[in-house]
Amino acid sequence: MGFFAFRPAPSDRVREDFDREAWPHFREIYRAALRLTRRPAEAEDLAQEVFLQAWKSFDRFERGTNCRAWLYRILWNVDHQRMRKKVPLTLGTEGEALLAETLAAEETTPTEIRDEEVAAALEALSEEHRRILLLSDVEEFTYKEIATLLKVPIGTVMSRLSRARSALREKVRGTAAAAAVLGNRPAAQGGNP
Repeated sequence: MGFFAFRPAPSDRVREDFDREAWPHFREIYRAALRLTRRPAEAEDLAQEVFLQAWKSFDRFERGTNCRAWLYRILWNVDHQRMRKKVPLTLGTEGEALLAETLAAEETTPTEIRDEEVAAALEALSEEHRRILLLSDVEEFTYKEIATLLKVPIGTVMSRLSRARSALREKVRGTAAAAAVLGNRPAAQGGNP
């Protein structure tokens, strides 16, 4: 007989279900992968790996549920494995305590900033803060969905999101001040000069 068991080809029904449920999200998963990797070739590899994993485990996917969230969960798992191979990460109790704190939002960020400056500020964020910010503000997942995707408590999601927004605000504000966008007007005034 041998060591390898014969695995029958997937039925047409499974293929149709996969095409209907998963494939419409391919471009979105690729865009998210591109934001994570910042390199088109790596993003293509990551998106392909996500859909390969999704195809392999599609028999466990409950039809009619949120396939988009399921694919994002696979994306975060595959990306996490990719990152762990590059650099092992341990937070420790001090890192966890820092993440648990919530910062109050400060003054608003000026709207006269160019997209490149926002992208550069986003790139400067830590990986975990960038992920939370992208999931919440770009992909529009709820706190509960993000907590499920990343397997963290909702409080941690809210804390990291608050810190990410604050850090992004400061980086953009610093860029605006350096470019004299804010000028000499008080920051609390806002509006156009």
